[in-house]
Amino acid sequence: MNVSFAHLGVSSKLRQELSKAGFNEPFEVQRETIPDMILGHDICCRAPTGSGKTLAFGIPLLDRVGKAEPHLPRALILTPTRELAQQIHEVLSEISWGVNRRMMAIYGGVSYSKQIRKLERGVDIVVACPGRLLDLVEQGKLSLEDVDIVIIDEADRMADMGFTEPVCEILDACSPTRQTVLFSATLDDDVSHIRDAYQDNPVTIEVGPKEVAIDEMEHHFWLTKSSMKSKFAAEAIRKSGRGFVFCRTRAGVERVSKEMSQEGLQVTSIHGGMQQNKRKRAVEEFADSRTHAIVATDVAARGLDIKGVHCVVHYDPPENGKSFKHRSGRTARAGESGNVISLVQHPQKNKWSKIQKEVGLNVQYLKPVLDDLTQHEDISYIKPEQRKSDRGQKAKYTRGHQRGNGRHRGQNRGKNRGQSQGHSQNRGQSRGKSRGQGRSRRRSRY
Repeated sequence: MNVSFAHLGVSSKLRQELSKAGFNEPFEVQRETIPDMILGHDICCRAPTGSGKTLAFGIPLLDRVGKAEPHLPRALILTPTRELAQQIHEVLSEISWGVNRRMMAIYGGVSYSKQIRKLERGVDIVVACPGRLLDLVEQGKLSLEDVDIVIIDEADRMADMGFTEPVCEILDACSPTRQTVLFSATLDDDVSHIRDAYQDNPVTIEVGPKEVAIDEMEHHFWLTKSSMKSKFAAEAIRKSGRGFVFCRTRAGVERVSKEMSQEGLQVTSIHGGMQQNKRKRAVEEFADSRTHAIVATDVAARGLDIKGVHCVVHYDPPENGKSFKHRSGRTARAGESGNVISLVQHPQKNKWSKIQKEVGLNVQYLKPVLDDLTQHEDISYIKPEQRKSDRGQKAKYTRGHQRGNGRHRGQNRGKNRGQSQGHSQNRGQSRGKSRGQGRSRRRSRY
């Protein structure tokens, strides 16, 4: 028998809203999680990105959450990145309006005043990044004392990014009788600390493989000079299909984005120093197939559920094998395949060999061969970026042409002025001659 949302205990009103949004049958993680969460149990769930976990915690949250007073939200969803906060908000807000529950997202990089005005009107569910949330708490713009449901999404990523202490501070400020639900791609020691300290006899649920699977991808380790990396990265995207290019630093992202644009690709970028509207636009343009690639730091390696990623390029080496898996996991999702290209400079071979060992790979280092890449998507339909040199030559031609026309116009004007002056002189001479002849005639008469 097929399990429906009704079998899981979801209310009829919420089921109607789910159907309107196109969600008719629950995924595995939803079947496992929703019943216990509706009953109010604490949950510790391991599930990969893209498994449907947003609705796994969102559906029972919307069924259970109460109405909020101004500045006093009733439920909280914590995320490590702005992109994930925004993504969760977009998925759940469409449904929340139908059941008369108000939501908002709180993260840095946007105006404080707009967020404060929403809190003043009363918000039932807040999706937030820890930093901006604590800022608003310290300013007295909201209190967490009425929060009786807390969801911690991507808990292992929170720990990797150094958010364990802020998360604990937030949990301490919430209601002591709250329900605490934890979702994570891995349940390692950092996650177990939060589980042991803040959950009460949690139900443990595990969905999918314990680690990010990398055996569905085609791995290539290309030996190359630093000066050739952007060229090979661009060619790999052009051959494979749309993809991600990962760099170590923000400055590297900016530089590589420009270089790949000069190679003729439409490229956007994501890193922690960018304004949120630019990061959002980068994701939307890629998802809408308007760009060939996103160049990013590891902030985009996890949490984002973006379809159509056929290639991942490790422009710079990741920090460790775990980061390699999460970067590479942007492609070959949901049973599909993809190309993963690691660009290796000779001095980096030892680091890359260590990473291969950590993730269980044994791939030879070879010179770049584009014919070895599988083409997963024809991206010729995406308008290429016009090269700056081409634009410069066009502008130079236009300016030169205008200057040439200007010189011709100037010469013509000079010629015309000369002719006019000549005509004037002739007219003057004629008038002078006539006046002279007139005086002579007058003198002769007298």
